[in-house]
Amino acid sequence: MKELKEDQAAGAVRPPPDTGPATTAETSLARTVARAADGTAPRRAPGAAPPEGYDKHAFEPFAVTVDLAVFTLRHGGLHVLLVERGEEPFTGRWALPGGFVLPHESAGTAARRELAEETGLDTGTVAGLHLEQLATYSEPDRDPRMRVVSVAYAALVPDPPEPRGGGDAARAAWLPFREHGGLAFDHDGILADAHERVGAKLEYTCLATSFCPHQFTLGELQQVYESVWDTTLDRPNFRRKVLATPGFVELVPGAARLTGGRGKPAALYRRGPAGTLHPPLLRPGGRA
Repeated sequence: MKELKEDQAAGAVRPPPDTGPATTAETSLARTVARAADGTAPRRAPGAAPPEGYDKHAFEPFAVTVDLAVFTLRHGGLHVLLVERGEEPFTGRWALPGGFVLPHESAGTAARRELAEETGLDTGTVAGLHLEQLATYSEPDRDPRMRVVSVAYAALVPDPPEPRGGGDAARAAWLPFREHGGLAFDHDGILADAHERVGAKLEYTCLATSFCPHQFTLGELQQVYESVWDTTLDRPNFRRKVLATPGFVELVPGAARLTGGRGKPAALYRRGPAGTLHPPLLRPGGRA
């Protein structure tokens, strides 16, 4: 997370006065943050005065941040992007990359900005990556500095460059997913939720191709499933299911790649037009 500044705190989203049936403060907070994150909240012209009778100081100010669970495949295994905190709180602890949502941007815009800053990818590349909103985390004591509500995102990055730490991060690194224990704040829970979301979506969507380069072999696609699910799949059975699923992958005519050994070059495929898998490609034994 980036260093908290007074002007950012002043621009944080605040829950509106309760004008309808009584609701809990947590429900009101979640609704406010969700509307701010997806851009559906009513917009007010910059510098315009608040509605008559509205006292913006009637509510305790809080900050809104984004946290990113960024996954990739490296050295044949699932890796996650982590930053080592260089300042308090949690100095020296690994954490998810992220930062405060600036007054002029949405949560989605902030997430892509932070992703570009932490990975070293250019903004054009980041704009084309798979990035989806995961959940809102709003426990009152999740950040010891002040009340901070985080909108978490999951991102998939194929073949990323070496990361670069920024802001209050001492360094950044791609670490094996199952060796990340003891993250700062509540980031262990966020990362676990993101991994489960990605693993579940591999079953019924074409999300696995987001881990692959533009052209890939079926062996590389199988490696995605095995790495995320932490299991071993039967090669002939996997190949049969993939090729039998309409629109999952498309053969690249005349393209092939040597994959090692003495066999013939492997055929190359690209993502097909389908968005969902029918039938789904279920992981062995249920959830990982």
